[in-house]
Amino acid sequence: MDKIDTALHGVCLIKPRVFPDRRGFFLESYNQREMADIGITDRFVQDNHSRSSRGVLRGLHYQLTRPQSKLVRATRGTIFDVAVDVRRGSATFGRWTGAELSADSHTMMYIPKGYAHGFLVLSDIAEVQYKCSDFYIPEDERGVAWNDPELGIEWPLGDLEPVLSDRDLGWRPLSETGEADLPVVTS
Repeated sequence: MDKIDTALHGVCLIKPRVFPDRRGFFLESYNQREMADIGITDRFVQDNHSRSSRGVLRGLHYQLTRPQSKLVRATRGTIFDVAVDVRRGSATFGRWTGAELSADSHTMMYIPKGYAHGFLVLSDIAEVQYKCSDFYIPEDERGVAWNDPELGIEWPLGDLEPVLSDRDLGWRPLSETGEADLPVVTS
């Protein structure tokens, strides 16, 4: 697997080796030894799978007391995947990185604990699968407004009007999030 670092500490893109032939292709989407070789040592305990249509924007979510690292990939279609540093005291607090992930490229994004995560669907349909390093706890979930002007995320919306859940429409800007609702930098 090839690892491509981003401007945010720990957030990286991963390109697995793909073996195409006349039948299709084969790849290992996760191999604990190979992940450890590139510095990803999380123990993943939960896999999630979502299906969404063009313009759906999910996020930006994080868990407070039981933060999750995530390994995200699009298994159908194309998404714009985003990580935002929400770690209290971090040198890159409030900065974001984003990348296009698609079923065709097989590229994955690794997002460590302490980052908010979200994605925008760019294709007609997208299926996203991601591994989590801790279990989802609804009362532990927090979020940041997807369109927070101080974050300045450059969502590739074009003429799309984003479709959000009521919960995601209710998140506030990061600057309005109290310190008690932000994870502490632990590494």
